Amino acid sequence: MRRLETIESAFPNVIQKLLPRPERAYAPGSLPTRLRARRFALFSSLLQDWPRPLHIIDVGGTNDFWEHQRWAGRDDIRITLVNLQPEPARFSNIVSIDADATDLHAFQDRSFDVAFSNSAIEHLYTFRNQQRMAAEIRRLAKGYWVQTPNYWFPIEPHFQFLAWHWLPIPWRVEILRRRTCGWRGQTPDPARARKLVEEVRLLCRRELHELFPDAALVPERFLGLVKSWIAVGGRLRSAQRRAPPL
Repeated sequence: MRRLETIESAFPNVIQKLLPRPERAYAPGSLPTRLRARRFALFSSLLQDWPRPLHIIDVGGTNDFWEHQRWAGRDDIRITLVNLQPEPARFSNIVSIDADATDLHAFQDRSFDVAFSNSAIEHLYTFRNQQRMAAEIRRLAKGYWVQTPNYWFPIEPHFQFLAWHWLPIPWRVEILRRRTCGWRGQTPDPARARKLVEEVRLLCRRELHELFPDAALVPERFLGLVKSWIAVGGRLRSAQRRAPPL
């Protein structure tokens, strides 16, 4: 227990200054907002020559994301959001459905132009579930874009804790029972805390290549380190080869 207390005290609030609180996820000028804008500029550039209207399925997406990228309300874009709990209807070009990302049998093969997913595939508990989601992504669309945090980046973005994902699970559970960690509030109940810890399974480059063997894996760097990976596949891959690096 002393070792655990030492780990807790070794991580000052500098990380939470670098990564804003969840309620400020889209705050102008914040680091996540700047990185998200840079990433989306690349995504948009890959689609500039695609015919319209463009049909996109966003697995794990939100209205807020597309609103901040200024794609909500556009006549030439049609977006289907997929979540376990549907998003409220707010925009004429965005439809939200409740479905499991690992089983999207309601949609036929190549039903969409693009399958898009931003920081969702790491929330599936197990690698087997991640394999199922990846297979659906590859099946559903002509091209796909899947972004996920890098396992080897030292700061875990959901819990906003240095080396969090490298600690043993029991240690992480005990820390979460004692304090708020990033997007996760203090969770005294041990079963609930363990579920929150085990939900997030970050991927390394090797695993992402196994999930998307036909994709180009684009690194997103911060301070020289790979902060996240983007799997760009299908028709998007040929356009990505001509794009500048992030």
